[in-house]
Amino acid sequence: MSGSGKGGNNRRRPFKRRERDNEKGQNNGQGVQNNSQKGSKKISDELRRYEKPARVWLDRPKWVPPQLSTAPIASPDCPYCGKPIEDMSAALTDKNSGEPVHFDCVIARLAEGEILEPGDAVTYIGGGRFGVVQFPNSQDTRNFKIKKIVEWENKENRADWRKDISDHYSVV
Repeated sequence: MSGSGKGGNNRRRPFKRRERDNEKGQNNGQGVQNNSQKGSKKISDELRRYEKPARVWLDRPKWVPPQLSTAPIASPDCPYCGKPIEDMSAALTDKNSGEPVHFDCVIARLAEGEILEPGDAVTYIGGGRFGVVQFPNSQDTRNFKIKKIVEWENKENRADWRKDISDHYSVV
């Protein structure tokens, strides 16, 4: 009948008993004293495992947070509309002069220079670029087609006024 029935063959390893079970059987009555000693050793080993080793700490200089600029950010006038630019973080660089200009003034200037069909709009598409975008359904702005891309800001040539603004907020 070998090999018949459920579970396949019966060539399993014998169950390996734990060390303490083996010690109890070998000590023949002396296990009570040894087990208590063994138990205390086991506890001390576990505690030693969680103890942090004594380390010698080197005296490091204390971290001092960097000081951010407290000077107010200058608000220059927009060369397109003549009004002061209050939100410099939303300003763009003029293509010709490198001066900061209003975001809305750039969109208005691009819209004047383009021939827009019904359903078209000039939008910012990221990375200093604008696009003439066609929306087939004006109610659903998820579907669109970019008809033309206009490079406005050059990523490689960063304006000096942008560096001043970034230094105002972050010194890293």
